[in-house]
Amino acid sequence: MATLKQPSLFVTLLALLAVSLFVAPTTSTSRKNLKHHPCPTDGFRVKLRHVDSGKNLTKLERVQHGMKRGKSRLQRLNAMVLAASTAPDSDKLEAPTHAGNGEYLMELAIGTPPLSYPAVLDTGSDLIWTQCKPCTRCYKQPTPIFDPKKSSSFSKVSCDSSLCSALPSSTCSDGCEYVYSYGDYSVTQGVLGTETFTFGKSKKKVSVHNIGFGCGEDNEGDGFEQASGLVGLGRGPLSLVSQLKEPRFSYCLTPIDDRKKSVLLLGSSAKVKDSKGVTTPLIKNPLQPSFYYLSLEGISVGDTRLPIDKSTFEVGDDGSGGAIIDSGTTITYIEEKAFDELKKEFISQTKLPVDKSSSTGLDLCFSLPSDSTEVEIPKLIFHFSGGDLELPAENYMIGDSSLGVACLAMGASSGMSIFGNVQQQNILVNHDLEKDTISFIPTSCDEL
Repeated sequence: MATLKQPSLFVTLLALLAVSLFVAPTTSTSRKNLKHHPCPTDGFRVKLRHVDSGKNLTKLERVQHGMKRGKSRLQRLNAMVLAASTAPDSDKLEAPTHAGNGEYLMELAIGTPPLSYPAVLDTGSDLIWTQCKPCTRCYKQPTPIFDPKKSSSFSKVSCDSSLCSALPSSTCSDGCEYVYSYGDYSVTQGVLGTETFTFGKSKKKVSVHNIGFGCGEDNEGDGFEQASGLVGLGRGPLSLVSQLKEPRFSYCLTPIDDRKKSVLLLGSSAKVKDSKGVTTPLIKNPLQPSFYYLSLEGISVGDTRLPIDKSTFEVGDDGSGGAIIDSGTTITYIEEKAFDELKKEFISQTKLPVDKSSSTGLDLCFSLPSDSTEVEIPKLIFHFSGGDLELPAENYMIGDSSLGVACLAMGASSGMSIFGNVQQQNILVNHDLEKDTISFIPTSCDEL
């Protein structure tokens, strides 16, 4: 292993090599007049499991798998913004497509008696839904399909309810019927209902009544097979966080090669008392009201502030551009010209040869020395309105001993920029929807 030092403007690859290289394979309307369901006094927490957990994969392989999913998600997200920006003015406030699938699963239970099932956690959409009987078209899921007739707490939502009017697309027949589409043409269609949802396990179980959700009888698309539904955590009125009275939530993601689970904190459990983090305003995009847009102003590599125009990460008048934070995208993607500057500066400051032969799928990889020479990589800092977030090396440089490379876990985007989940590892990410802020607090997530 290379012997490494840590000068002031650089971070070493010591942790990277120890952890990564030698790891053993192992559409929205106003919230006004919506019926809220108070979060329990003490709040509650839910364990999160990465979709690739339990698989015999290296860290780089996990990133590669996530990138394959993330590229289609990135294309979807950009297509959604483009569709909204080019839609007629009368349609712009209710763009009927959403992000879909994701990288993390949460366990919850629905109904009375409760039926447990895994659901995709998605910060890029709002609707909570699960597949329901009778199914006219349902994908194969890991748990039994929910039968609302067997639950004493199920109720259909009336067509004149605020929940029904919050849907981007609905019809009225036998109750409020919905169609909720995702950018890759995946879709869930069914009846909007209310149910009791139970979170947590054993003595720490918490039940919340009358949560609005989609009872999907016709569901199709990619990326849902490992789950029996989806829980939207977006900023729109149908999301779980919007339906709970206390509008704040946090999550803390363990490294994707860590066997320990990540955690989602809701309600008062999500309150942040640590002042060591960075708090920055959340930006609103009227054309994509569910997304969490960041106040990103610039990026530094080492002590060099990249020559990126501040407007690069701002939301355009047509709703394009901007930078969102997304739990469902693996690596960070930034606007093409900005990424070119970042890539150029990394090459300039990293005293390692660029590897052009490996087929990692990542845009920039360096060849690691086979002897014990010292190796340095530059620091990476994101400048937000309100403070600077310096990332630990393992959050942006991924190594692989079998390939002899260390790769930058970032890529280029032709539209909006996305702050991915690899960059969020071991950071408590707190969303405060009352103050419209987001905080980043360095945390050992496996200790929460």
